[in-house]
Amino acid sequence: MIRLPRTIRLDASDAVVFARAAEPGEWAVPGTFLFWGQHRESLTRKQQIAFRSGFLGVGSFGHSTLVVVQEATLAERAEMVATLARGLVAHLGAPDIATATPAAEEEVALAESLCRDHAANTLIALHRRQEGGEIREQFRTLRPRDETAFGAGYLQGHDRAFEFFEEADEDEGIDLVALHAARTGGGRDA
Repeated sequence: MIRLPRTIRLDASDAVVFARAAEPGEWAVPGTFLFWGQHRESLTRKQQIAFRSGFLGVGSFGHSTLVVVQEATLAERAEMVATLARGLVAHLGAPDIATATPAAEEEVALAESLCRDHAANTLIALHRRQEGGEIREQFRTLRPRDETAFGAGYLQGHDRAFEFFEEADEDEGIDLVALHAARTGGGRDA
């Protein structure tokens, strides 16, 4: 078995910060090729976020902030290369699959090399920057820190910095006085 990166969505932020968010569970590549020849200042705000921290989901051509290392078969790897090659034709104007396949193979090989020395289920984050016209990439792994005061054990499951909740679109008024009265057992005049 080999290891490849899959997109993962820990909260709803990817759907907000990227123009197109990758679907959770897609095979992914770094996708830096999307930004070759572009100056960061010419990108929209959402494109700049994708440049700075987005992995490319090969199926959707959407972005993901994090990927998780997963076991893969050679057949899954081959399908990943084929899917990426089709995306290069459809989204970037590669002339044909035969031309796109070597480029897709190279990008999948890079993704595989990122995962090779990591255990399954390791999270990987990406940071890109532009220095003098060149793009630099930095990858880091994210692991729980149980031994610190901020580890999941110490905080007993309350270790998230923030959380997203979906709200109903209905305009429901809240009667704060009645809510207070219900909680305290008092009436409106209490």
